[in-house]
Amino acid sequence: MASTILVTGGTGTLGRQVVARLRAAGRPVRVLSRHARPAADGVEYFAGDLATGEGIGPAVEGVATVVHCAGTQKGDGDKARHLVEAAKRAGVGHIVFISVVGADTIPVVSGLDRAAFAYFESKRDAELVIESSGIPWSTLRATQFYELTLLTAQAMAKLPVIPVPSGFRFQPVDSGEVADRLVELALGSPAGLVPDMAGPTVYTMNDLIRSYVVAAGLHRLFVPMPMPGGAARAIRGGANIAPERGVGHRTWEDFLASPRS
Repeated sequence: MASTILVTGGTGTLGRQVVARLRAAGRPVRVLSRHARPAADGVEYFAGDLATGEGIGPAVEGVATVVHCAGTQKGDGDKARHLVEAAKRAGVGHIVFISVVGADTIPVVSGLDRAAFAYFESKRDAELVIESSGIPWSTLRATQFYELTLLTAQAMAKLPVIPVPSGFRFQPVDSGEVADRLVELALGSPAGLVPDMAGPTVYTMNDLIRSYVVAAGLHRLFVPMPMPGGAARAIRGGANIAPERGVGHRTWEDFLASPRS
């Protein structure tokens, strides 16, 4: 019998795609989320809170592999700590973690850094917890997903004048392609830190937002905005992109042209 795989954040943008692919591969799956629901289509749902550790023990019991997709802007280190503590007690043999390109190269030191870029620090904290857990692990760093890029563009397009951080570049990636890679890692042996994954094209932030504005039939004035702080300087230097790892195939233009619910 195939061993059960637990997916944290299994109802989110990435997690639900990982769950679907694992089920297509014939693996029994558990999902850890804030709210339980009845089992369906070979998927069990467990309620738990990674922030407090409540409910994590039952979710990992009897699980061979955990795919850790749950994440927020801050506190991921503590959440990873609660997860690995329960996983060690349960004898989990492999943790697969999704992190972000730039987690180890974008400094989050000042209050300005933390206000805008705490996500990178949070992911790095979780990486270190998993690496030092004693549980065999695989970590994939990916660039931002198109869904997050779209949310950013939509929020900025609500303004009559759009301030665009000067010199910022991004290399967003398709979340479905990242899900494919995470499933490949989950079904394989622990591999440590694997090569980064990024989309096929590097864009300026101006181009990303402008292309959405045009696609939405809007008209906006764009104003360049200098961003202070060490994290912003690192992003202007390209710490958040991986041109040599542009292995994704679906482009931002493909994503914008596709129907969305």
